[in-house]
Parts: sequence; structure tokens; C-alpha cells
Amino acid sequence: MASPCLEMPMAVQIKQINSRKAMNNLRSYIKKPANIITVLFFVILLFTVCLPLFSLVRDSFIVHPGEVRDVGAKVNSFTLYHWKTLLAEKLYDYSRITFWKPLFNSILMALLSCAIAVGFGGVVAWLITRSDIPGKKFLSTIFVFPYIMPSWSIAMFWENFFKNSRIVACYNQVGMLESITGICVPEWMLYGFFPCAMCLGIHYAPFAYLLIGGILRNMDANLEEAATVLKASRFKILRKVTLPIVMPALISTVLLVFSSSLSSFTVPSFLNKNGSFATVSTTMRSLFNSSSMQGQGFVIAIILLVFSVVILTINNSLTGKRKSFTTVSGKSGQVSLVKLGKARMPIIILVMIIAVFFAIVPLLSFALESFLEVPGDYSTFTTYYWTTKDTLEDRVFGSSQGILVNPTIWKAMGGSIILSLAVAFISGTSGIMIGYASARKRGSRLARWVSNMAFFPYLIPAMSFGAVYLSVSYTKTFSFLRSSIWLLIIVGGIKFLPFASKSGANSMMQLSPEIEEAAMIIDVPWWKRMLKILFPIQKASFISGYLLPFISCMRELSLFVLIAAPGSIITRVLQDFDTNGLTQVSNGINFLIIVIVLLVQFVTNKLTGASIDKGIGG
Repeated sequence: MASPCLEMPMAVQIKQINSRKAMNNLRSYIKKPANIITVLFFVILLFTVCLPLFSLVRDSFIVHPGEVRDVGAKVNSFTLYHWKTLLAEKLYDYSRITFWKPLFNSILMALLSCAIAVGFGGVVAWLITRSDIPGKKFLSTIFVFPYIMPSWSIAMFWENFFKNSRIVACYNQVGMLESITGICVPEWMLYGFFPCAMCLGIHYAPFAYLLIGGILRNMDANLEEAATVLKASRFKILRKVTLPIVMPALISTVLLVFSSSLSSFTVPSFLNKNGSFATVSTTMRSLFNSSSMQGQGFVIAIILLVFSVVILTINNSLTGKRKSFTTVSGKSGQVSLVKLGKARMPIIILVMIIAVFFAIVPLLSFALESFLEVPGDYSTFTTYYWTTKDTLEDRVFGSSQGILVNPTIWKAMGGSIILSLAVAFISGTSGIMIGYASARKRGSRLARWVSNMAFFPYLIPAMSFGAVYLSVSYTKTFSFLRSSIWLLIIVGGIKFLPFASKSGANSMMQLSPEIEEAAMIIDVPWWKRMLKILFPIQKASFISGYLLPFISCMRELSLFVLIAAPGSIITRVLQDFDTNGLTQVSNGINFLIIVIVLLVQFVTNKLTGASIDKGIGG
């Protein structure tokens, strides 16, 4: 009797065999945690990064409820009104004033801030790694402070220091410089283009220092030593050897600082009290605040996004062509430090003065300003703005008691801490998972897509990213998210994912797969391998992936300014107090935020070895 299998048509047998083979392949695929993580995060990032962008684009082409009268069309109908009005409306010179001039201002500000950041950060990086300058450890520590602090903190300090009685916008207030020396700087030095560029440049100088300094520390010392043996001058070695090697980091720094400065909102917002310096970000905030101009705000958000994508493309193109220069190999040899000679002490004094002025003095300034009875009067101090239970003279919102007894402030502070912890957990954990999948699935197209999608939020300017999710919250499906803490957690978790994923990927790639394979042989579950083997080995780097999102979220304003409810987070509260003229309170709140951030950074570093530079550099 013939076997039933033999009686089956050949086509059916082949189909069954292929089906069993496919099922076996699926089971084998699912058994590998890296595969599951890759697929899972591809779906998550598709819905949280890619799809919201479509919502942003859609909102730039539809009529919003407050625009019906101006557009002359029904709500949600298609229109080119926002694009035409913003980019090409000649009536009352609208386009030039509203968009083209702010864009020009933003580009100039970004260019100067790049020059300051790269110039100052690069010089300090060279001095610490290549010269015999004293006090390297102290200088390296305090030099990172301006980056840990919010950029708007430096802007607030700039105003505290330089405001004077001759500038109308200061309301006759006296700053530290005038109080101590009697010197009154001109208005252009306090408000507008120059101070905005200076503050952003100082804020991003540590970023340049970390990137360039990292290359200089790890480059092969034999390259410079060989040039020294050949009797090449120090200048020639710098120009022909060192500079080409650090060029990729230099290019990346310039482009990333330019992109961040171009879209900066907080610094121009704080340093434009005379109304003379509008940028695209401050203009975008004004447009979103107007119910009849929100569509134009979405247009600016898209334009800033396009700028960022172009900048990333240029960065990848230029650095890709210079791969031959990035010879960062083992530290063979010992770098001969340049002896500064008689210039040694003057240089360290100058650099220390600048570093201390922008790192330590601002913190002291915020504390001092919060105790002034009258802003600018350094002869009379009071604890009134810290302890009073009375209603303050300029009521902002809700209760306006002193800082220590103000329920609005402490509710917002608690909200920011909870938000930052949630964001750090989401970003840090997701970063480790994506890093694990990227390392184990190296070369996989899907893993590469996931890695690129995880980094993409970094390219999107903070306010534009907030606008993306503001657009999502306008839809009926997700209207429940509007002004909620859940929306802030989602936005923060995705926005601060890039550094965490980069840190996780680099940490995992440093670990040999054999470490995990040994545990797999004895059937140790994946989660236990992560917690008991991989995490302890790379503890400092992994925790750095949690630390940076926490710090970034605590100090963030641009990202949440469009989507956070008033009084929900501490940075919104600070801005409201500052806008309403209660500078003592805003300075006091700023002092508390910086202290919390520095304390978390210090404690985490002492307990685990994690630090912000490990998070940035991976």
C-alpha cells in the first residue's frame, strides 16, 4: 500500500515543507532577544517619531478653527495660505518682518555662537591635552558646568551682570557691573544679537571641548612624535597632523552647535526684552500663541526640521570623506606636552577667569539676586522673596508667596522631578535595549533603521519637536493627551533617546559576545544576563545613559513650552515669574534647579562613576 505522502501532489508536499521551514525560521528568529527588540522598537519609533511628522506636515496645509475668517475656508480643508502668507506676503512687509528677518537673525546668531564655542572649547581641549598648563583637573571639571546648566541660566546671569540704569528695558534696574564699578554697557551688549550669540557660544563650548578633547586624548601619540623626530615645528605638527585628525570632530561640533543655536528659543526669549531681536523660534512661539496664525507656526517648525536634516546630511558627507583621518587607535607612545614657558601663568589665569566667570559666578549671582530687596540695589538684602506668606506685589498666577512656601513652585518642582525620572527611565532603558540590538544585529538593515530612527529626534529642534506633538494632540483620537503629564513623558522620552541609544550601542559594542554566550550555554535567561552580567560590566556607561536625559529634562524649556500646562513644570513657572518682573523669584528658582542638577550629577558620579561626558561621548 502506497504511503499517503507519496500519494500527495508534489506541489502540496513542497508547500508543506516550505511552511514547516518558515515556522522553524520564525521560531529560531523569535528565540533571539535582539530580533524581538529590533522589531518592537521599529514599530514603536515608527509611531512615535515618523508618523507624528506627517501630522506636522498635514497641519501646515489645513485650516485651523481660529483661521477660518482669514483663510475663507472650512476647518480642516486643504490650503496653501500658511505657506504663501509666511514666505511671500508683501502687504505691510509681513513676510520679511515675520519670517525672513528672524531667519537672518537666527543664522547670524548661530554662526557667531559656533565660532565662540569651537574657538573657546577647542583651545581649552588643546591646552588640557597637549600643554603643560597647571590645574587641568579643576579646569576640566568646572568647564563642563555651563553645559550642565540650562542655556537660559547663562542668559539670566548675563542680564543680572550687565543691566544698568541707562537702558530703558531694564526698568531702571542696576546690575552687578554698574553696582561694583559704575560702568554702564550699551544696550546692544545686553539685549539682542551679540549677547544671545555669546551665551549660546559659552553654553556649547564644553560640548566642543568634550568632542575635540576626546579625539585628542585617544589619538595615536606616535603620529605627532614621528613629526617631532623629523624636526617639524609645533605649528606645522598642529596644522599637518593634529588638525586633520580632529577635523571630523571639529566639523561635527560646528554643524551640531549651528543647528542647536539656530533653533534656540530660551536665550533669545530672555535677552530680547527690548524687542529688537526676533528669531525664528521666538516668532514660532508668538504664532502658536495666536489662534489665527497657528498654521504658520507649523510651517516654521517644518523649515527648522529641514535645516536640521540638511545639516546632518552635510555632516555625514564631510566626515564620511575623512574617515582616513580618524585614526583613533591605541595610546601607543607618550605625547610630549608643549611647554608654554613664560606664557604659562598668564594663559591659565585668563582661562580660569573666563571659566569661573561663566561656571561658578552665575550660581552665586542667582543666589545673591534672590535676596535683594530691590533689583539692582546691593545694599539691602532680605529673605522676603524666599519666606513670605503674603501675596507678592506682582501677582503671576495662583498663589505668589515666597519660594519656600509657594505651593505652585513646589508642585511644579515635584512635577519636573517626576517627569525627569520617568523620561530618564524610558530613554535610558530604551537606549540600552536599542544598543544591545544594534550590537548583536550589526550589519542588519532593520537594526540600522532602528538606530537611525532613534537618533533622528536629536535632529529636530526642541520647539519643533514640541510642535509635532502639539499637532498630534489637536486630533480627536489623541486630544486626551493635550496638556497632560503623559504627553510630556512621551515627548521627553523620545526627544532624549538619541544620547541614551548612542551610549548603549557603544557600551554594548565594547563587550565581546562570548561573555553572553557562556551564560547562554547554561540556559541563563536573557533578562538575567542583562542584569547580572552585562549591566555590571558597563555600569558607568549605562547609568550615564540615564543621567543625561534626567539632567536635560530638568533644565528643558523649549521642548515643553508649547505643550506644558502653566504651572505644571518648574521651567514654565520660572519663565512666568521672569516675564512678570519678579526677578528675585525667578533667580531663586533658577538657583534651585541648577543645585539639584549639579547634586544629582555629583552623587551619581561618586556612587557609580557615571558622568555627563560619558553620556555625550558614549
